[in-house]
Amino acid sequence: MESLVEVMLPDGISADDGFQADHTAWNLGGMLIVEQRVPAHSYARSAASLRASPIDHWYAGMLRCGRAWTEVDGLVAESEPGKAEFRSLGHPFRGRITESEAIFLYMPRDLFADTPGILDMANNAILSDNLAKLLIEYVSGLEATLNSLVAEDLPRIVHTVRDMIINCLSSPAEHVTVEQQAGLGLMERARQHIHRNLHSPKLTPDDLCGVLGISRTRLYQLFEPSGGVLHYIRRRRLLAAHTALSDPANNQRILDIAEAVGFDSAANFSRAFSQEFGYSPREARSAIAPGPLAHAASHAEPEESSSFEAWLKLLGN
Repeated sequence: MESLVEVMLPDGISADDGFQADHTAWNLGGMLIVEQRVPAHSYARSAASLRASPIDHWYAGMLRCGRAWTEVDGLVAESEPGKAEFRSLGHPFRGRITESEAIFLYMPRDLFADTPGILDMANNAILSDNLAKLLIEYVSGLEATLNSLVAEDLPRIVHTVRDMIINCLSSPAEHVTVEQQAGLGLMERARQHIHRNLHSPKLTPDDLCGVLGISRTRLYQLFEPSGGVLHYIRRRRLLAAHTALSDPANNQRILDIAEAVGFDSAANFSRAFSQEFGYSPREARSAIAPGPLAHAASHAEPEESSSFEAWLKLLGN
């Protein structure tokens, strides 16, 4: 979990006492499902963590047993069995949890691109109405069938969960102010412009300011939770390149792929790619196993090539 949160032991508990935890992740392509059993601990996702690894996915958590308290911007949300918590990984938070069992859903922001505003205003929400209970029951039933799912099932399942979450969160959106809606709309317009123009050397902060009609200060405020606007652009370019390199039908040269996503030199691309994913563009292309998560067989063990952090970084791409 290091890529997401810092985990701290409770007061009076020593590392010598051990930390027995189970963490099983299932990759559904557009969503990760995690079954987790943990002892009591505290956790924090700081602003520094966001800058180091700006993963901005959404996640929903459902406790089977135990209780959790999470603070975002001074407001504390308390979760317990029978309720669902909903939170952004693109915003700092901290909290504590008792010994517990839970299931978590990790979903890329792009999965909700057509509903800007609803999710952002529901950050750190605790859901407990009838729709939330239906979501919990659906996820519990889904969990029981994970071993028998086939690839053709996954897109439909992901979108069913997505639609249920949107329905659960739609009521709080009624209380969004005009000013808040404007800010959320700006952020979504910025993301869409970046995604459409990854190849362009003119994709700069000044370009975005002109497209959005805002100042540089306002732009930097918008992207601060994502690690900064330049960091966000570079990461989206690297993810697009990784997708191309992992496509068996793509015969482009690595240099051509790098240029197609906006890198001006092979050296800069290779260095940035290796820093982001832990292996080179050539190793990504020559991987024996299919899919975007495979390392070259000579470079890494299977456990490393399908790490939870790698799944998070490539989620939805």
